[in-house]
Amino acid sequence: MRVLVSGASGLIGTELCAQLGAAGHTVARLVRRAPHGSDEFRWDPAALSLDESALEGVDAVINLSGASIARLPWTKAYRREILDSRVQATRTLTDAMRRRATPPAVLLNASAVGIYGDRPNEVLTEDSPAGTDFLAKVTLAWEAEAHRAPEATRVVTVRTGLVIARGGALKPLLPIVKLGLGGPLGRGTQHWPWISLHDEAAAIVHLLTSTLSGPVNLVGPTPATANDVIRAVSAGLHRPFLVPVPEFVLTLALQEAARALLLADQRIVPDRLQKDGFVFAHRTAAESVHWMLSRP
Repeated sequence: MRVLVSGASGLIGTELCAQLGAAGHTVARLVRRAPHGSDEFRWDPAALSLDESALEGVDAVINLSGASIARLPWTKAYRREILDSRVQATRTLTDAMRRRATPPAVLLNASAVGIYGDRPNEVLTEDSPAGTDFLAKVTLAWEAEAHRAPEATRVVTVRTGLVIARGGALKPLLPIVKLGLGGPLGRGTQHWPWISLHDEAAAIVHLLTSTLSGPVNLVGPTPATANDVIRAVSAGLHRPFLVPVPEFVLTLALQEAARALLLADQRIVPDRLQKDGFVFAHRTAAESVHWMLSRP
């Protein structure tokens, strides 16, 4: 397949493009600078602008664009950017797809487990209702834009959890653990919906040729708590797991971001992905952390 990817230079995009190439697909990339080759095409999602020749001969579009939610603090202006960057990027692509006589057959659009909000004592599947907090509202708007794609296009919204990799949400945690300051965040028993970077990309490649449409949870198959993840990182780096950070300290420092990213309890299962036959390379958070730390 010929696949057009936005966000190709990011953490997930880099791994994804490598796996797409290994699977025999041809990758074209959307860039916000001057293109450097025939496989790059200019776009400016803030201006809803796209070089529409990028869509010629394209079988599938994978949209990973959006401002990082791991960038802190969430000021009022940055909250607006978190929303606008997702909505505008997705709208730019779906509008361009709707203008084509033969649109791409598939749109795999990034989404997030933030859609569920804080849900202690629940097991969450793709059929679970959305939450009501900031990230839930952002994700609902994001997914709605994806479903503006042409009727002929199969749309999948990939609801991603905590990606276990040296970059992304775990990046600020690693130096803290290396200093021997790792420990429970808040109560530490809240479920974190994790997935390894390898399996995140592999699941997207799988969905490219699947028949699934609609939301798909991209999370690992074995539930893990915040303590499980941080303890695995501490063990992998041969550091203690001792120093707790009280919930009120996190909330005072990070406000809503702390509640949404660190303290929310989300026991999410990859129900549709597993039923579709996807096989995880890393079935536990500890396996994912070991894989992460063993990479250069």
